Amino acid sequence: MKVLKLSAQGLPQSWISLEQAVIHYAAQEVRWEMGVRIAVFHGGHNAITGEQSVITVNSIIGTRGVPGINPFALKPGLTNSKLFARDRNLCAYCGSHFHEEALTREHIIPFAQNGIDTWMNVVTACRPCNHRKSHRTPEQASMPLLYAPYTPSLWEDFILRNRRILADQMEFLMAHVPKSSRLLA
Repeated sequence: MKVLKLSAQGLPQSWISLEQAVIHYAAQEVRWEMGVRIAVFHGGHNAITGEQSVITVNSIIGTRGVPGINPFALKPGLTNSKLFARDRNLCAYCGSHFHEEALTREHIIPFAQNGIDTWMNVVTACRPCNHRKSHRTPEQASMPLLYAPYTPSLWEDFILRNRRILADQMEFLMAHVPKSSRLLA
């Protein structure tokens, strides 16, 4: 189970472990919290009062500090699992739905024609379609794309990189994805 760590302004920073979240709480770096309580940790007893310390961890926390980078300028890392999730496990050429093991990263403009490995030049393809297209462009292979590639937003990237998102975390992230996102389909 992961905690969604946000900046104090509400921008996604990272998925962190419960233990990492406890450190933020103990260091008094949590400025606000949302979502549901997902864990309670009991610490030691105060020598003077005898009270035991308790840290309750919520599923979404906003931490102090301002990120030193512009989150809107970030380009999410490209991995096959995130690509397949972006494209909903649909082959861009035949339109069929496949399990991840049967899919490939397909370069619209192939490396053989100076294509590059970026979000805007890759789509999900089944192995037979990828093999049939070979080292040609979709136009050269007479295989038109059924959907256009796009670079995921910061919020979409956080959804694409975590397979076990809690309902309240998903609700928060989905409220910020662009209206044109394929994740809303």
